[in-house]
Amino acid sequence: MAVLFSQQILASSWTPSRMLCQNVHQFGQKLVRRRPLRPREGSESQLARCLNTLDLVALGVGSTLGAGVYILAGEVAKDKAGPAIVLCFLVAALSSVLSGLCYAELGARVPCSGSAYLYSYVTVGQLCAFITGWNLILSYVIGAASVARAWSRTFDSLIGNHISQVLQGSFSLQVPHVLAEYPDFFALGLVLLVTASESALVTKMFTGLNLLVLSFIILSGFIKGDLHHWQLTEQDYELAISGSNDTLGPLGFGGFFPFGFAGLLRGAATCFYAFVGFDCIATTGEETRNPQRAIPVGIVISLFICFLAYFGVSAALTLMMPYYQIHPESPLPQAFLHVGWDPARYVVAVGTLCALSSSLLGAMFPMPRVIYAMADDGLLFRGLARIHARTRTPIVATVVSGTLAALMAFLFELSDLVDLMSIGTLLAYSLVAFSVLVVRYQPEQDLSKNEKTEVEIIEIKPEFEASSLGSIPEVGTFKTLKKLCNPINTIPTPKSGRIVYGCALLLALLLTILCLILAQWPSQLFSGDPVCSIATALLLLLIIQITSIIWRQPQNPTPLQFKVPALPVLPLMSIFVNVYLMMQMTPGTWARFGVWMVIDAIIGSLLRVPTFPSHCLISLLGFAIYFGYGIRHSLEKNNDQQPPALNSQALDRNIPSAELV
Repeated sequence: MAVLFSQQILASSWTPSRMLCQNVHQFGQKLVRRRPLRPREGSESQLARCLNTLDLVALGVGSTLGAGVYILAGEVAKDKAGPAIVLCFLVAALSSVLSGLCYAELGARVPCSGSAYLYSYVTVGQLCAFITGWNLILSYVIGAASVARAWSRTFDSLIGNHISQVLQGSFSLQVPHVLAEYPDFFALGLVLLVTASESALVTKMFTGLNLLVLSFIILSGFIKGDLHHWQLTEQDYELAISGSNDTLGPLGFGGFFPFGFAGLLRGAATCFYAFVGFDCIATTGEETRNPQRAIPVGIVISLFICFLAYFGVSAALTLMMPYYQIHPESPLPQAFLHVGWDPARYVVAVGTLCALSSSLLGAMFPMPRVIYAMADDGLLFRGLARIHARTRTPIVATVVSGTLAALMAFLFELSDLVDLMSIGTLLAYSLVAFSVLVVRYQPEQDLSKNEKTEVEIIEIKPEFEASSLGSIPEVGTFKTLKKLCNPINTIPTPKSGRIVYGCALLLALLLTILCLILAQWPSQLFSGDPVCSIATALLLLLIIQITSIIWRQPQNPTPLQFKVPALPVLPLMSIFVNVYLMMQMTPGTWARFGVWMVIDAIIGSLLRVPTFPSHCLISLLGFAIYFGYGIRHSLEKNNDQQPPALNSQALDRNIPSAELV
C-alpha cells in the first residue's frame, strides 16, 4: 500500500510537466498539420468550371506579356545589362521553365485553387503554407499595382506627361525610397475598373492584340536594327554625348557585355519579373474543365510563347538604338522615333496599352483565388470565401484584393515593387519545387495522417521476432548508409517518405549556403582562395551524396497526365537557380521583403531602420490573423493528432512499442 501511495504521489508530481509537454506538442502539431492530397470528403467546388486550355494559355500569356516587355526591358538594358539583356531573359526563362514544370505536376496532382499556398499546405505544413499564401498575396498585389503604374506612365507619355506634371506640383509625397514621387490617381481608378470587369473573353482579345503588336516590333527591329549597336565602344559614347542633349546612361565596358557577368546576373534577377504570371494558371484548378491535362499544357505553352516574345523584343530594342540612349519609361516608342518610323510609335503605344490591359487582367485574376482558398481552409476570415450566386466567383475576395492593389498602385513606385515581387515569387517557386520533390516519394495516403501502412508493419514485425529470439541486429554507419542507398521496397513507405523529407530539407539548406558563397564571395572562389574552394567542394560532395540517397528511394507509381522528368535533379536545379537569383537582390529589396516576415520585422526594429515601422505593422498583422484566427478555425483541426489512451497506459506500464503494432 505504501508503495502504491508513493507511486501515485510521484505520478501526480509529474502531471503538470506532462500536461505542459503535451500542450506544447499539440501546439507544434497544429503548426505542421497538412492538408490531404485528395479533396475533402463531401466538399464540392462552388466555383464554375468554365475554362479550357485556350483560356488558360491566354490567361498565362496575357498576365506575363506586359510591363516586362514594354517597360522593364528598357530599364534593365540601359543600366544593368546592355545588349546582354537577351541573355538575361534566357536565364530568367530557364528558371521559370524549371519552376513551370514543377507547377505543372502539382497542378495535375492537386487540381484545386491556391497554387503554391496549397502545395505548401500539402507537403510542408500549415504555418509555412500561411506564410506562402501571405507572400503570394503580396506578389499578386504588387504585380497588379506595377502593371497599373506602367499603364499610367505609358498613357501619360502619349499626351506629353501632363498628368505627372500636375500631380507632382500638387500632391508631391516627400517620403523617398518608400513612396512614389506623387500619388497616381489614374492607376488607382484603372485597378478599380478592372476589378469590376474581369472577363476571359476580354483577356483573350487583349492578348491577341498584344501578340500582333509584339510580332510587328520584332520584325521592325530586325529590319531597322544595326548589329553595331551590340559592339559599341567609348568613341561611340563620346560621339553620342556631343550630338545629343539627352542624359545618357552609363557606358560600362562597352560591347555586348557592357556591365560584365555581374550585370548579367543582376539583370536576370530583375528580368525574372517578366515571367511572373504563368503561376496564375495553377490557381484555376477548380474552374477548369479538365485541370489534370489543361493546367500542365497551359503552363508549358504559355512559357514558350512568352520566352520567344521577350527574347525577340529585347533583341529588337537593343538593335534599333544604343543601350545608353534608351528611355526607361517608354523605350519602344522612343526606339521607333530613333530609327525614323514616327507613326509606328503611336501604333506601338496603343498596342502597349492593350498588352498592359491584358497583363493587368491576368494579374488581378489569381489574387482573389488565393484569398478564397485560404479563407475556405479557415486560415483567413470565412467571409472572404463567399461566392457570388450568379457568376459563381469569389466576390468578397475580389473586392478586397482589388482595393489593396489599387492602394499600392496609388502610393508606391514601380521600380521598388518589381524587385520586391520578384523575391517573393522566387521563394514561392522554390517551395513548389520542394513540394514536388517531397510528394513524388510519399506513399499513397494522405500526408496529413501519420498512420503506418501495412508494408511498414510487415517490416517491423520480423525485426521484433528476430530480436525476441536473441539475435543482435547489425548497427553502424555503414549499414545505415547501405539501407539508405539500397532500399528493399519498390513502393514508397512512410519511412522512405520521411527519409526524402529530411534529405530535401538538408539539401535546401546546403543549396542556400552554396548560393550565398557564389553570390557574396565569387572573386575569392574563382581566384583560388583555399577556404572558399574547400568549403564549396565539401558542399558539392554533400549535395551529390544526399541527392543520390533521394534518387534511390522508391517513387509513387500513381499515374498522372504530367510528371517532372529527371527527379530529383530538376527540382533541385530549380531551387538552386531561384535561391541564387534571390541572392542577387539588393539589401534594400530584402529589407522591404521583410514586410511579410516577422523575423525581418524584429531585425528591423532592433536596427531601427527608418522604413520599417509600417512594414512591421503589416507583417505582424498577417501573423496576428493566423495565430488569432486561422490556427483555431482551420478545417484541419479535426486531424490533429491526439495521444490515445492506450499509448499513455502502455508508457506507464513500460510496454515496448513493438508490442502495440
